[in-house]
Amino acid sequence: MGLPGLDFPGLGVGIAILRDGKLLLCRRMKAPEAGHWNIVGGKVEHMEPAEHAARREAEEETGLSIGSIRHLGVTEQRIEADGQHWVSLLYVCDDAKGEPRLTEPDKLSDIGWFDLHDLPQPLSVFTTAVLAYLR
Repeated sequence: MGLPGLDFPGLGVGIAILRDGKLLLCRRMKAPEAGHWNIVGGKVEHMEPAEHAARREAEEETGLSIGSIRHLGVTEQRIEADGQHWVSLLYVCDDAKGEPRLTEPDKLSDIGWFDLHDLPQPLSVFTTAVLAYLR
C-alpha cells in the first residue's frame, strides 16, 4: 500500500493561527524539514473532512481550542532532501483560545508567536507557501 508523502503524494492540511498580528510557529524535529519553523498541520486521515483534520492537528499540536477557520488555498510541496511530496489545503484561524504549549515534544522542539514581519529562520516550504496568502 505504501506511505503517503513517501510512496505517493500525501494529502495534508495546515492552519495558520494568528493572534494580535503574530503567527504561531513550531520547530520541527522530524522530516520533512527537521529544524525548520512550521505552521501546525499534518495529514488527512482516510474519510476525514480536511477542515476537521486541520482543526484536529492544530488542537493536538498546540493544546489550543480552535474556533472558526476559513480556507486560504492549496499548496504543493516537493521536498527533494527528504524525498517527500505533499498536496495540502491551507486554512487560517484568528479565533483560538488558550495558550499554546508543546503537546508533542517527540515531534516539536519549540513553539511560539512571531511577528509576521520578523519570522524565525529557517522557514519550512509549507510556511513560506502560507505566507503568500497572508501578506
